[in-house]
Amino acid sequence: MEGNVLLQVKDLETTFFTEDGRVPAVDHIDFHINEGEILGIVGESGCGKSVTSLSIMGLVPSPPGKITSGQILLGDIDLTKQTEKQMRKIRGKDVAMIFQEPMTSLNPLYTIGNQLTEAILLHNKKLKKKEAASKAIEMMKLVGLPRAEELMKDYPHQLSGGMRQRVMIAMALLCNPKLLIADEPTTALDVTIQAQILKLMKELNSQFKTAVLLITHDLGVVAEVCERVVVMYAGQIVEEAPVAEIFKNPQHPYTKGLLQSVPDMRYKKDNLYSIKGNVPKPGSIEMGCRFAPRCDYATERCVTENPPLYEVSEMNVHKSRCFLQETEGIALAERVVEGQ
Repeated sequence: MEGNVLLQVKDLETTFFTEDGRVPAVDHIDFHINEGEILGIVGESGCGKSVTSLSIMGLVPSPPGKITSGQILLGDIDLTKQTEKQMRKIRGKDVAMIFQEPMTSLNPLYTIGNQLTEAILLHNKKLKKKEAASKAIEMMKLVGLPRAEELMKDYPHQLSGGMRQRVMIAMALLCNPKLLIADEPTTALDVTIQAQILKLMKELNSQFKTAVLLITHDLGVVAEVCERVVVMYAGQIVEEAPVAEIFKNPQHPYTKGLLQSVPDMRYKKDNLYSIKGNVPKPGSIEMGCRFAPRCDYATERCVTENPPLYEVSEMNVHKSRCFLQETEGIALAERVVEGQ
C-alpha cells in the first residue's frame, strides 16, 4: 500500500554491553513503514528481529542494552530522544505491541476486564470506569471473543491460548494506535487458531488503517499477510522487497535458503532442505559478510569485505546485501544504496 511514511528507522544500532564485551544485536539498519501498510521482518532466531521491535517501543532492557546510534522517527518525533515518561504516553496510544506469549504478557493476578479498562483509562483520563468497560467489551467482540461480558470477570489462566492472544490484540487496539507491532503473534498457537489470528489482524488493518510491523520466522505467514518484507541476518538487513518479488525473484543467498527450507506439499522428498551451520553469535563476525561461513557462493572477498546494500530494481524497491549483484550482473541497477 502506497502512502505517507509513518515510521522511519535510520542507521539504528542497538548494543548490549556484557562481560564478554560490546555486542551489537542490531547493526545500523534502515527501513520504513507506510501508513496502513503491513511490513514483515523475517529471519532465524538471533537475527535481531525482536530487539528491533523492542528498540522502537523503548523497551530494550537497560542495562545491559542501549540504542547507541541512529533515529526512530514516528512522524517528526524521534523515539530515541524521548524520556520514559514521554514513551509511556506514546506506547498504547500511538504505537502498540502484541508479544509472542500472551500468558506472560497478561497479569495473572488481575481479571481481563481490569487489565483492559486500565489500558483505556491510562490514555484517556476523562473517561469513567463504566465507559472504559463498555469500550473494552466492544473491542473484545470486535476481535471475535465470545461472551465478552462474562470474559471481563475471568482471569488469564481461564482462557485458551487463542483467546488470550485475541485479548492481547484487543488491548493493543483499544486506543487506535497508528502502528501495531506483532512479535511472532501466532508461534504458540495451533495451525487453525494461527489462521484465525492472521485473518483477524488483516481485517483490523483494513478496517482501522493501522500499520502493522509483523515479526516472524514463518514465510507462509509473510505470504499470507504482508505487502513488503525485510529479511534480517545477524543484526543486519540482507534483503528488502515487495512480498511477490521476494518469492518470485529472491536475490540474497540467505533469502534463497529460507525459501528452499519451506516444505512443498506438491513434491515428495526424502530430506528437507536446511541451510548449513547456525546464525553466528552477535558481534562474533567483525570482518566480511555475516552469511559467508554458511554461503555456497562465498568468495575471498566475502570473507574480507562487508557488502553494502545494493539496489536490485530501478525504483529502489528491491535491495540485496550481496556482492553477487556486481559479479553476476543480477541487479538491474548496480548503484549502492548506502554511502551515496
